[in-house]
Amino acid sequence: MPYPLKPSVPTEAFLPTYDFRGGMRLVHDPDGAARPLATEVEYAESMLEQGRGLMFRASIPDDYALVFPFDRASRQFIHMLFVRFPLDVLWLVDEEVQAVETLHPWRSVGYANADTVIELPGGAASAVSEGDTVRLES
Repeated sequence: MPYPLKPSVPTEAFLPTYDFRGGMRLVHDPDGAARPLATEVEYAESMLEQGRGLMFRASIPDDYALVFPFDRASRQFIHMLFVRFPLDVLWLVDEEVQAVETLHPWRSVGYANADTVIELPGGAASAVSEGDTVRLES
């Protein structure tokens, strides 16, 4: 029997939905003067959400952040397979930046010790350095 051209369940049903935290913003506070990095913040908390990350999206807004919270600090890997645009990635432990890296579409991999990883549009974290404070606030 041939397979139908359209699945009986929409493909979107199998894709994770991220937790949008309205009213939250991501701020960079290197010297006591907090500056917003993102005002549109989503959380990837489940294993499926974290595994998918930003794969298959055509783009993200300039003021966007995807936050990956983890139970404890450990080595966290980020890959760019099926990601179509550059990302700035922050690895944090207790809101302190451990590493900052710009990853390129399709081919980059990054890793560092972190209890939180944050993905931002490429160039958004150009002023962020190791040791700086980055936090979420409402």
